[in-house]
Amino acid sequence: MELTAQFASRLLSCTPKLLNNPLETSRRLVLSTTTTTLRNQKRSGPGPPRLKIVNARRESGGGAEVDTAVTVKEKPKSERFEVYRGSPTPFGATARDGGVNFAIFSANAISATLCFISLSDLHENKVAEQISLDPLTNKTGDVWHVFLKGDFKDMLYGYKFDGKFSPDKGLYYDSSRILLDPYAKAVISGGEFGALGADGNCWPQMACMVPSFDDEFDWEGDLPLKYPQRDLIIYEMHVRGFTRHESSRTEFPGTYLGVVEKLHHLKELGVNCIELMPCHEFNELEYFSYNSVLGDHKVNFWGYSTVNYFSPMTKYSSSGVRNCGRDAINEFKLLIREAHKQGIEVIMDVVFNHTAEGNENGPLLSFRGVDNSVYYMLAPKGEFYNYSGCGNTFNCNNPVVRQFIVDCLRYWVTEMHVDGFRFDLASIMTRGSSLWDAVNVYGNSIESDWMTTGSPLSSPPLIDMISNDPILHGVKLIAEAWDTGGLYQVGTFPHWGIWSEWNGKYRDTVRQFIKGTGGFSGAFAECLCGSPNLYREGGRKPWNSINFVCAHDGFTLADLVTYNNKHNSANGEDNNDGENHNNSWNCGQEGELASTSVKKLRKRQMRNFFLCLMVSQGVPMIYMGDEYGHTKGGNNNTYCHDNYINYFQWDKKEESSSDFFRFCCLMTKFRHECESLGLNDFPTAEKLQWHGHTPGMPDWSETSRFVAFTLIDSVKGEIYVAFNTSHLPVMITLPERPGFRWEPLVDTSKPTPYDFLSIDLPGRDIAYDQYAHFLDANLYPMLSYSSIILVLSPEESS
Repeated sequence: MELTAQFASRLLSCTPKLLNNPLETSRRLVLSTTTTTLRNQKRSGPGPPRLKIVNARRESGGGAEVDTAVTVKEKPKSERFEVYRGSPTPFGATARDGGVNFAIFSANAISATLCFISLSDLHENKVAEQISLDPLTNKTGDVWHVFLKGDFKDMLYGYKFDGKFSPDKGLYYDSSRILLDPYAKAVISGGEFGALGADGNCWPQMACMVPSFDDEFDWEGDLPLKYPQRDLIIYEMHVRGFTRHESSRTEFPGTYLGVVEKLHHLKELGVNCIELMPCHEFNELEYFSYNSVLGDHKVNFWGYSTVNYFSPMTKYSSSGVRNCGRDAINEFKLLIREAHKQGIEVIMDVVFNHTAEGNENGPLLSFRGVDNSVYYMLAPKGEFYNYSGCGNTFNCNNPVVRQFIVDCLRYWVTEMHVDGFRFDLASIMTRGSSLWDAVNVYGNSIESDWMTTGSPLSSPPLIDMISNDPILHGVKLIAEAWDTGGLYQVGTFPHWGIWSEWNGKYRDTVRQFIKGTGGFSGAFAECLCGSPNLYREGGRKPWNSINFVCAHDGFTLADLVTYNNKHNSANGEDNNDGENHNNSWNCGQEGELASTSVKKLRKRQMRNFFLCLMVSQGVPMIYMGDEYGHTKGGNNNTYCHDNYINYFQWDKKEESSSDFFRFCCLMTKFRHECESLGLNDFPTAEKLQWHGHTPGMPDWSETSRFVAFTLIDSVKGEIYVAFNTSHLPVMITLPERPGFRWEPLVDTSKPTPYDFLSIDLPGRDIAYDQYAHFLDANLYPMLSYSSIILVLSPEESS
């Protein structure tokens, strides 16, 4: 007979006996308190299967007699799979014990349904199987779980959650929506990059890959390279943009395999670390709209709008959705393996500051429908905080979310073999979470007892966890130490001695000085030394500064010397988007159509910037395409263009192979050869001396536009570097070194190939002779807007 409320009221206590083995039989004896049973039967929405009485008896325990009931539960039904209780760990879908265990966190949902969709039916949103999870047996704490055995071939999965839809309380449950598992290892949606879904849908149904025991990859003994960070030369790259242009002549353009085909280019350039722009799964159709300016469609090209953090972008693979995304995972792994074979580390640009779900008007894809109030920073009435500028802010310091982030980073290190991470808008990761409570987080009130959501924390739990994690502690960790909410932490980002920063102050100072702005000579000298003004006091080193002049957002190097103003009309926003203050100089004329003298000056300035980057203490970062002078036509915000604007143009690179590209290759080679250009600590007076137009007399005045220094080097002996950013030429006196002679190596005012006098340069001796009468007098003439490198050699070798 069915359990009735009248009979149940007589039952006072019991002890649950639930087996933890995922292979336990579906019919299990459960001793259950009837009050719990009744509470679950009265829940709104789909409730658990009803319990039936098997036997009732009275027992005596400790004196008083109590009524107990032994019940048998009807398991969740499935025609396709054998269904078992499952385990709450690990999160995600895990192949084990001849089946697959599914586990997902959701504290506020009242029901959970596991859904399966065949790969062939995904575009029709047709569900092949639904398994309702019982909150009594398929839930432990706030984790829903189930173990299944059966045939998962070509099957994808997702979840439906039911609960309150109450945006003012931060709840967005909708049982009609199939959601992505935050821990899914591959996400499948459409086919090719930029292809619309059925009926022109920009947000087609997505689903998750079910793992298999056959998911193997031959790493061929791959091990992390573990380069000291001070030895790195980083190259910021977009996977699709790198080889999508027809001139790449790759077999698989715009893919991970395309990058593999071009690794030799990076090797030639002297790069030993790639920083991949976002490769987590994102929806490139997010901004899809017709662009009347160019006659094509805007897309999310850069990828800074993550859908799933464990999944590599499947549309960057040549295989696409084939094999339910497994082949895409293996292609990403192949890229890492082959890069390591070439001596190149790989860092991922990760976006843990916001997701693609946007604000309250955004789509329900995953986190919002699973547990919105946990995953996002919310105001008391459910509004989304927007420190990211993209509609929402990931609730990074919430205990569940920070564990999620650490799990994700560990996965990419252990399973995918990446060497480190660059964290986009990383200052968000230092902000207090919703309902911040220092006692609950730390165990004591080390911060103020009450803080508003988003307040900066001096010891953010997430950064603490990452910094002290035994797996993550040894990888490269780079912060973009600011956010769009006004928090700017360059030099002050919580670091635990291991975090580096994109040095935005280096970029701004170097741009100002090189273009000839007065008052920056002292700040420029700090940049050359690795920015000790920012990092020494906190106990950090020069290599904690990631030095860059250009990056994906902003002008390219060629555009930096070609445009005074942004030209973003192609974005279709009336030139209102993008940064207005670029510290650029067009060298006298705006745009690419300019006089010969202006074009020569622009090339000189490009060489000046690159030389500065290579002789600065710290870690230099080059932006993709700058090595041949790629132009975006003055557009400094090209997030939406899947076309020539963002594509590396290999034909242009070939044209530059004997010009600027040659100069870049020789400069990176020189940096690698010089022990003194990658110091582990800030240079002291014993190693470095400053000079002005005369030795030992530097000019740090507001009108100075000249900086020079000598640096003792264990390999080269000693080098002399000088920058003249005045519009006037200058004759400089070199430091006297008895028994030695200064030999010219680099002069950016000279035309190629005499801008760098490499050993194999034909006519090198003739070029030396042109300097001889100056060098005999210990002098050197510098033109306006030029920089030089001289190397000390024994007198007898001259």
